[in-house]
Amino acid sequence: MDQTTTLIWMSLFALGLFHGINPAMGWLFAVGPGLQEQRLQAVLCAFGPIALGHAAAIGVAAIVVVLLGQTLPTDLLLVLTGVALLLFSGWRLLVRFRHPRTRFRAKWWQLVSWSFLMATAHGAGLMVAPFLAMMTPTSHALHAGHAHHSPALSESLGVALLATGVHTAGMFLAMVAAALAVY
Repeated sequence: MDQTTTLIWMSLFALGLFHGINPAMGWLFAVGPGLQEQRLQAVLCAFGPIALGHAAAIGVAAIVVVLLGQTLPTDLLLVLTGVALLLFSGWRLLVRFRHPRTRFRAKWWQLVSWSFLMATAHGAGLMVAPFLAMMTPTSHALHAGHAHHSPALSESLGVALLATGVHTAGMFLAMVAAALAVY
């Protein structure tokens, strides 16, 4: 593994840590049920669904990047993911939405759904897209002929799923640490 690849993997993990420490990405909603029910078990039960929803949002973005990488050259894919991230970030800065105030009581599937929607709405998948574009081999880079797209696609999907797991592990670690410290 070369130095650039190692740096990319470390960056994906670090972005996961960043997402996990951000109260909007889950730990606050793990602490909430614990405080309402006055028991640690409620906090612990919230971690899995929140991480699963976040991983699903990252996974969807990863699969989109891999599929686009099968038809676009890596340089163009990097530019497109970077532009999409910048446009989304600019839009989020210009159009600030107020989050509704609610009393948050949720079942596990509602936590998964909420986590997926929040990670998607806050651009979590877009944040990792440039790293995924750099890591996943495209059909243009691996093969000149169209007959060999399947091996490139399966290898790229494997890398994307591993990247999703590494990112989610970082998010999960930071979320657990923050939630337990606050609770």
